[in-house]
Amino acid sequence: MKIAVDSELVAHYVDELAQYGAHGKSGVWRLVYSPEWVAAQGCVAGWCRDAGLDVRRDAVGSVWGRLEGTEGGRAFVTGSHIDSQTPGGRFDGVLGVIGAVVALRTLRETFGPPRRPIEAVSLCEEEGSRFPEASFWGSRAITGKIGPGDADEVVSADGETIADAMRSVGLDPALIDAARRDDIEAFIELHIEQGPLLEEAGLAVGVVNGITGLRHYMVEFVGRADHAGGRPMDTRLDPMPGVAEVITGVIEHARALGRPAVTTVGRMEVEPNLKAAVPGRVVFSVDARHPDREALSRLYDHHETLIRTVAKREGLSSSWKIVLEKEPRLSDPDLVTTIEEVARELKINSMTMHSGGVHDAQRMADVTKTAMIFVRSRGGRSHTPEEFTSTDDAVAGIILLAAALHRLAY
Repeated sequence: MKIAVDSELVAHYVDELAQYGAHGKSGVWRLVYSPEWVAAQGCVAGWCRDAGLDVRRDAVGSVWGRLEGTEGGRAFVTGSHIDSQTPGGRFDGVLGVIGAVVALRTLRETFGPPRRPIEAVSLCEEEGSRFPEASFWGSRAITGKIGPGDADEVVSADGETIADAMRSVGLDPALIDAARRDDIEAFIELHIEQGPLLEEAGLAVGVVNGITGLRHYMVEFVGRADHAGGRPMDTRLDPMPGVAEVITGVIEHARALGRPAVTTVGRMEVEPNLKAAVPGRVVFSVDARHPDREALSRLYDHHETLIRTVAKREGLSSSWKIVLEKEPRLSDPDLVTTIEEVARELKINSMTMHSGGVHDAQRMADVTKTAMIFVRSRGGRSHTPEEFTSTDDAVAGIILLAAALHRLAY
């Protein structure tokens, strides 16, 4: 079997979609339901029509392109998202959408209609950049994980509800449940790796056998605000030294455990946030991840124990809120085997690996079999305008995706 993917088309699609919400020289700032996002979804819909696919939008605005099967049945689905970090790069999520459309176009033009239907999808609000509590909004809708009234409770930093944002682009939040699907045979997501492992191994492509679990904490330490010169050191209730000890402690613990354990502190709020004032309150984030469920539980226990111990010793009050939690998810073993076999047949050198990032495939696993294909990220960079994946690497991943779908659906 030979599958030839048009590399110029792939590069053109990357450049074309990057125009919607372009930020600086290579970045993208494209929030769900914004004019830029709506226009970009319209662009994807146009690609699907050009590819000979039947196009529709679901109740939350995800775009679907369907290649009908001669025998009908449950569909094989592939795709990702086009919303971005603020700012992000032009490949995160986007390459999975481009790969889906190009793969289906290539299969239709090369082999005609499949036996089983195949669909490409461009999902919405995977990142949670505009509505932090709406991460994976598109895949949550598909899997029935958005409850009645949820859309009125999810609020942006500007105080706008996602329900109002949906209405502003012609979507009815009352119809969200109509996006639910129970007819998907499998979901395969192509994505940039967002890490350095493929580059370290000198490989363009990875086959993902599982997705990491994670917990996002927002931790609060409260002491007492004071004058920076008038309050002696020995009578202060300064939360900052305790926060610094916790930050160092959780990061050093993950370092000591070694790969694949990771912990990140990426956000901090200080009050009153003045140069000449002892802080009275510090809030900071802790992102802890591991693909093994038991190891992840131990990581959480260590971090929580350290927070309590330090706060008590320093005379501070402490609390935390878990704002996001995802259990580790294994890919479907048969799908992984299929993709590995196809890679060997096509002589595409690859490695089997876990995903350190969370993805829509993790949500889709609630209702169907899932797997992922990674392509190399230059320097392991992502969630930044500097992220980059070469067209050659992207094409290798798309060829593998198309060949796997051919094996499954033809």
